[in-house]
Amino acid sequence: MASTLLGIDVGTTSVRALLVDTEGVVRGQASAPYPTLRPQPGWTEQEPEAWWQACRIAVRELKAQGLLKDVKGIGLTGQMHGSVFLDSRCKVLRPAILWNDQRTAAEVAEIEEHVGLRRLIALTGNRALTGFTAPKVLWLRHHEPAAFRRLCHLILPKDYLRLRLTGELAIDVADASGTLLFDVRARHWSAEIMRILELDETILPTALESPAVSGRVTADVAADLGLPKSIPVVAGAGDQAAGAVGVGAVSAGLVMVSLGTSGVVFTSVTSPAIERQARLHAFCHAVPGLWHVMGVTLAAGGSFAWLASTLGKKEKQLSDLAGSSPPGSNGLLFLPYLSGERTPHADPLARGAFVGLVDNHGPADMARAVMEGVAFSLRDCLELIRGLRLPVEEMRLIGGGARSPLWRQIVADGFGMPILGVETEEGPAYGAALLAGVGVGVWRDVPEACRATVRTAGRVEPQTSVMRLYEDLYGRYRDLYPKLESTFSALHDLAASAPPAEAQ
Repeated sequence: MASTLLGIDVGTTSVRALLVDTEGVVRGQASAPYPTLRPQPGWTEQEPEAWWQACRIAVRELKAQGLLKDVKGIGLTGQMHGSVFLDSRCKVLRPAILWNDQRTAAEVAEIEEHVGLRRLIALTGNRALTGFTAPKVLWLRHHEPAAFRRLCHLILPKDYLRLRLTGELAIDVADASGTLLFDVRARHWSAEIMRILELDETILPTALESPAVSGRVTADVAADLGLPKSIPVVAGAGDQAAGAVGVGAVSAGLVMVSLGTSGVVFTSVTSPAIERQARLHAFCHAVPGLWHVMGVTLAAGGSFAWLASTLGKKEKQLSDLAGSSPPGSNGLLFLPYLSGERTPHADPLARGAFVGLVDNHGPADMARAVMEGVAFSLRDCLELIRGLRLPVEEMRLIGGGARSPLWRQIVADGFGMPILGVETEEGPAYGAALLAGVGVGVWRDVPEACRATVRTAGRVEPQTSVMRLYEDLYGRYRDLYPKLESTFSALHDLAASAPPAEAQ
């Protein structure tokens, strides 16, 4: 068997291990799930130990298939922004607080007040958001002071696997960009932000470029997992930057659209491009010397999964049903703000809504309206990218939602652009494996790795008549949030003040 590269992805619901050979062919894959903890409304947490045990299960499954003998390198990726708090012995202090957790509104306001919004954007390329890491650290200081006093190391989800694999504490510059503690322009931690927030710089791990070797698998772990001894583990990248590598989005003008649990519109830039109001994220790319901008819809595929669960249907079944509703969903619009929103509305209190609902609407219309609403939300992200005068020449669609032919067509029609897929659509784990290949010398650099492995497929052309309809609907969609914003806030306050059900 040819030499292989192992990409490991700490996703929102499971760890995925993917073996890729030096031709870019997937040779094996395995995954293992873990639960999300929701101790209060709006809170999302996971146990880091659950990630590690899931990683062991997935990698051992590849071992059982006899696939690990020729692994030359490991790349790591995973959910961004999560906070893993460690003590002086690198033991976990509490469950990790995830990217979609919304508890830190007060800390977001505190950061923007203390740093100043303009200075914050200048230093980090971003404004403070509830999902980012820095507000979670302040929340720990305010609400769990005993744990905060013991805090010695702050890392992100994938970096916890690095710690368990190699014993090393490190992060990559792409993932570090999403902490709000990182100077994105200079590609290093921001001493000024740490000073203003009165945080000790020693809690931060070493920040490396994504293909850099961060450590080697220890002998004990290699024996436990069935890996060859001393395999290099590269720094890797957060899931969006790694996913972009996996689809070849490593040059200006090539836009990646991801339809996963969240939705992302992502494009590479040769210098930091910071939107005036920081409605787009400006991060370091996994490609050394490049940056990227991206907009995020928090509940993209998540909105569709919610509807399927609510209606008691499988997602594939609901997707097929949506095809029986015409473009425009018989006059029904959907706002996909089920988890608050990031782009273009940095509003944790935003709420989902069906607008235009009448008694002849059924599950098919609701399903298509969700697909169209998510496409319009992603269009919001694209319009901000265009507003920066960045080139938009080619668009590649990935993620679970991209497997739906109907959703692919809706995105093409909603964007008014052709959409391409890729032959091997394996997501962030694939990109992490390519980064490992660069780190161990299989390829000279990341663009070369992408040229050698990534091939496009499945072009979808927009339909002129539907484009015109969607252009009108998109304008009406954009009108809704400003009109409903105060109602969303009032509904949040009402829900927060409601007595427990048993007391009513």
